[in-house]
Amino acid sequence: MGRRRTRGRDLSGTFLLDKPTGITSNHALQRVRRLFDANKAGHTGSLDPLATGVLPICLGEATKFSRYLLESDKSYRSTFTLGVETDTGDCDGQVTGSADASALTIDLISVAIDRFKGPIEQVPSMYSALKHQGQPLYKLARQGIEIERSARPVEIFDYRIERFTAGQAALLEVYVHCSKGTYVRSLAEDLGAVLGCGAHVSRLHRSSAGAFNESQSTSLEALQTYYDEGGPTSLDRFLLPVDAAIADRPAAVLDDRAASLLLRGQAVLSPEGFIPDLEADIVRVFRDDETFLGVAKLTDDGYLAPSRLVVA
Repeated sequence: MGRRRTRGRDLSGTFLLDKPTGITSNHALQRVRRLFDANKAGHTGSLDPLATGVLPICLGEATKFSRYLLESDKSYRSTFTLGVETDTGDCDGQVTGSADASALTIDLISVAIDRFKGPIEQVPSMYSALKHQGQPLYKLARQGIEIERSARPVEIFDYRIERFTAGQAALLEVYVHCSKGTYVRSLAEDLGAVLGCGAHVSRLHRSSAGAFNESQSTSLEALQTYYDEGGPTSLDRFLLPVDAAIADRPAAVLDDRAASLLLRGQAVLSPEGFIPDLEADIVRVFRDDETFLGVAKLTDDGYLAPSRLVVA
């Protein structure tokens, strides 16, 4: 029996979506896939329905490199409502407590924020997408089930106040640059606990993911407009190269013979003149006609061992 043909176009690249609020990341992914008429797509780390901003979506062969974006740093701009707690840690939840936050000042908040800079331990929210025995925690939470979660190490590279509006329910606008696995809603809840008034996230916008920033992203509305005018192929202008997610990794260029061996799964000697970055986990590999072949790992004896290769 022949292999059933997958529906959609066989195209590869990375699309940077400016995700709107009110929809899940998977819903956004499926809309983008349908507009591009792509036969394969995946996103690189979920954003809550509440959240907006940069959501890289990998199409075709680019999905092979999405995990490197999952491991990258992120930055966010968020508004915390101080003085109001919710069961979810954001404004989509039910209010579970309140306290008068009108005595808070920027100086008091700044001192509290300093406690969360650098390497910290963070307990993931029950309303996160982390899984327990195959079930996302948020699904268990909605059933009233509480699972004990262990604190996990994360790093907060930058955490600063951008605006503060005092009041009984005060509004704090912050910028956060953090490592993978950081939950901004947990930052809000932990800050509220330190300040003694409680807090939750009322707005969340991802401004960057790895090397990608919001200035490069496109909205669903704009994508739909181009689609209506020219169909799926008119959207290809928005695709970044397959290796865009790993553009910060070192690159090695192989001649035809070495490239052919690598594509057959064999390790090849690093090309003459290639200066490896010993801190890099992978090396991007190109044929000398600039065709991207995939990624390889540099061995101790100077060989490039294929790791993830692109199907021509």
